[in-house]
Amino acid sequence: MSEAGLDFFVLTGFLGSGKTTLLRDFLELPEAADTAVIVNEAGEIGLDGVVLRESGSELPIAELANGCVCCQIGSDLAFTIDRLVMAPRPLGAGPLRRIILETSGLSMPGPVLRTLATLAEHRMRVAVIGTFDLTRGNDVAAYEEAVAQWAAAHRIVATKADLVAPAALADAPSRIADINPVAEVVAIADRTDAVRAAFASLTAPPRLDVASAPGTAHPRVALCLARPSGEVAYPDLAAWLDNVAGALGERLLRIKGLVQVAESPRPLLIECVGTTFSPPRVLRIEKPPFTGLVIIARDAAAAELAQVAPAGLFKVSPWKAPEASNGTDRPGIKAEWVA
Repeated sequence: MSEAGLDFFVLTGFLGSGKTTLLRDFLELPEAADTAVIVNEAGEIGLDGVVLRESGSELPIAELANGCVCCQIGSDLAFTIDRLVMAPRPLGAGPLRRIILETSGLSMPGPVLRTLATLAEHRMRVAVIGTFDLTRGNDVAAYEEAVAQWAAAHRIVATKADLVAPAALADAPSRIADINPVAEVVAIADRTDAVRAAFASLTAPPRLDVASAPGTAHPRVALCLARPSGEVAYPDLAAWLDNVAGALGERLLRIKGLVQVAESPRPLLIECVGTTFSPPRVLRIEKPPFTGLVIIARDAAAAELAQVAPAGLFKVSPWKAPEASNGTDRPGIKAEWVA
């Protein structure tokens, strides 16, 4: 570990706001060589860890899977941080200077910061980096999770600048200031400059005064896992996704996952934010650990996806809340070391 201490960035932002893309772009820069990463997702499968490894990076990456990191924080996060800090560095590599925790899109930052405050021996400079999706702006402020993420952020990064008019990017600082007037704002058109600025060391000491209770539930939001029943033809997949979007409408928040189709030797990466789908692309990584889709929606009824055509294309799990609660038989966060 560096004698000067570590920068610890909690990368937060609402579902589909561009967190993983921002992190992936940073990890491809030379200055990321002294970085370690912790990835947390609300679902049972860790797709973001797979996507980050696709670039071939040898950086240490650990996953906190099977739960939202803000809802049941125990020893796993602290253990993972200790493991990253104490692990021997590769021969010729400099000291570890930066750890980035990418939280799920539904995580509240407050409980995470309180846990990090107990790790004072590591001399970490803790900061929250939030993402502000320029294509949706303040629309997601209806969700308490998004508001909590922005309110806790020491720095807010305007994302998806390439998808909006220049005026929207120019207006971003004032729109962000309406939400959090004390946060540093990164609203830069050049992608590389924006990525570097997002993970630069803070010039002022960050605050740790976020007011939110541990274990806060995510009301009305639930997720399910859809796994292919057998071989899937691409036209059937496209029809099923289109019908899911039609059935759930504005209640659909996010779909993300991998699906093996008959027409491709490698699985397709499927992503949508709301009912807007990114073009499917072939994932370059060899032998992905799973195939399936995590679907996150609001006010979803148990039987809705079972009725989506083509019938039987996917086996869909019951809807469940993304958090893991104490005193139930749902599993908590489990740290899986994958470096």
